[in-house]
Amino acid sequence: MATAAQGPLSLLWGWLWSERFWLPQNVTWADLEGPADGYGYGYPRGRHILSVFPLAAGIFFVRLLFERFIAKPCALHIGIEDSGPYQAQPNAILEKVFVSITKYPDKKRLEGLSKQLDWNVQKIQCWFRHRRNQDKPPTLTKFCESMWRFTFYLCIFCYGIRFLWSSPWFWDIRQCWHNYPFQPLSSGLYYYYIMELAFYWSLMFSQFTDIKRKDFLIMFVHHLVTIGLISFSYINNMVRAGTLIMCLHDVSDFLLEAAKLANYAKYQRLCDTLFVIFSAVFMVTRLGIYPFWILNTTLFESWEIIGPYASWWLLNGLLLTLQVLHVIWSYLIARIALKALIRGKVSKDDRSDVESSSEEEDVTTCTKSPCDSSSSNGANRVNGHMGGSYWAEE
Repeated sequence: MATAAQGPLSLLWGWLWSERFWLPQNVTWADLEGPADGYGYGYPRGRHILSVFPLAAGIFFVRLLFERFIAKPCALHIGIEDSGPYQAQPNAILEKVFVSITKYPDKKRLEGLSKQLDWNVQKIQCWFRHRRNQDKPPTLTKFCESMWRFTFYLCIFCYGIRFLWSSPWFWDIRQCWHNYPFQPLSSGLYYYYIMELAFYWSLMFSQFTDIKRKDFLIMFVHHLVTIGLISFSYINNMVRAGTLIMCLHDVSDFLLEAAKLANYAKYQRLCDTLFVIFSAVFMVTRLGIYPFWILNTTLFESWEIIGPYASWWLLNGLLLTLQVLHVIWSYLIARIALKALIRGKVSKDDRSDVESSSEEEDVTTCTKSPCDSSSSNGANRVNGHMGGSYWAEE
């Protein structure tokens, strides 16, 4: 029985780690087991990936401490209040409708509730809007999340630039494939790669507890692609190209988080400036440098130097998927930029987590005059992970 049970598992294990899948022809795992002169880490090995899980847990724990003892005091210092949106007036009838029937009552139901409560329809619309926003996270929470991501992206970008500046493949990208896969793993490259991978595993876990946004599904796919790219490229030692992709994505991620921080702090002019810079950097890096520099070398130069093999096809497929995500996010950014040009300021992010315009405006409008239902589309904020990094990235 034991032999029969072990047979399928052995076959599956052998298939997962097939040399013909992971490595070019005439290269075996044994060839990459030996030490590389002058490098304590030798060559990348699959078991190194296991170290990211305790590291990801440690990063998540550091994040909790950072948000509580650094980000939150900073937010309070600049005037962000530790409170949620405006609380809806207690009303048992409306609460029952909201919880049991619908959060978005139609015209017929609004008129019925108006007669039952002797309220005008606009006041009931305001109540439902406030009640929906009541479940949304406060600005303080969003500020702390963004400050954590901004800090990590900025630090890892600075580290990446410092590391790549002295790397030959940064100046001659064809060096990514010379003598491949026998390219030794330095300690600096190892720490860079493993830290990025651990961070994205921490994001994969925390996205289920973080603020939920409209693009939750696409961000989930993004995290899977990112983790897959980093892991696959590490195992088959395409780490040189990987470092370029990680650094390329990190450069716009911290700019997006900086714009969001300025928005939450209500520094509108600074927010607009940072968003314009972010948009320009995003378009140049994701729609210019990435396809014409990175994809060119992974698809064409690598084909010329080392030739294609099984995992080569998979990695390039993931990189092309990443480019599709770049196009989607670029479209969203372009929409916001267009609105900014028309309205003179950065408009609502299409993935915003708060549907109404500012809570103070709603309070004033509901108490002094009927609440205009069209105001639900006027929020002035830039939210979300839209620029999140995509290979690693964010």
